Amino acid sequence: MKLSPFSSLILAGLLATFGAAANAQTAAAPAAEPAAAPASPLAFNLGVVTDYRFRGISQSRRKPAVQGGVDYTADSGLYLGFWFSSIKILKDLPGGDGPVELDFYGGYKGKFNDAVSYDVGLLRYQYPSENFTPTVNTTELYGAVSFGPATVKYSHSLQKQTFGVPDSRGSGYLEAAATFDLGNGFSLTPHVGRQYFKSHSVNNSVASYTDASVTLAKDLGNGLALTAAVVGTNADKGFYSSPVNGRKLGETSLVLGAKYTF
Repeated sequence: MKLSPFSSLILAGLLATFGAAANAQTAAAPAAEPAAAPASPLAFNLGVVTDYRFRGISQSRRKPAVQGGVDYTADSGLYLGFWFSSIKILKDLPGGDGPVELDFYGGYKGKFNDAVSYDVGLLRYQYPSENFTPTVNTTELYGAVSFGPATVKYSHSLQKQTFGVPDSRGSGYLEAAATFDLGNGFSLTPHVGRQYFKSHSVNNSVASYTDASVTLAKDLGNGLALTAAVVGTNADKGFYSSPVNGRKLGETSLVLGAKYTF
């Protein structure tokens, strides 16, 4: 779920490798190495986090969550993917249900030139067993441009309600991030975003907020990576709080994670 007590993302990893075949050798020379197997267009990932934060807002009541997904990437740049996470935010609401978030997405990645690339696609956030009116299920169209280590991305809601916020057609999320290689498998990623709910009502303006994070990642090799992120928002503490224990869902905290990609 996303960005409001009526709401519950995220992006899954892509895999690309290449191999080369050795030329035939004479009988007196060492035997040629066999050609490497073609890279699979499929990549899978499984992980756990101490808190599932989506656009800065906790979807797991500031508690651990299990996550995973699969991605298909074609040589042409087309891709399809599926991702899931355990959540608590829907079950915390009166009459709510739904212990999981399912994300289905597809799009196309390409290049304007050697320095600038782009990514456009469609993403559906689905919450099985949710029973709210209006529904929290949401579809967004997104577009991103990357240059060097930096990426700017905008996601736009395509329906009348956005993550359960009523009468919020035209809402969107603008974000910017950059990933810096620190060497020895370490990388640092600062990020800032603005979730905007179209103000057709007073509550919608209260729901809008800005989030920011800094993530330190360590690639341990063989598909295993660890992350430590400081995540915070300026979200309204009354609107974005758990009705179960009163915890502020957008409060600044440290989030640890581990993910295995294969």
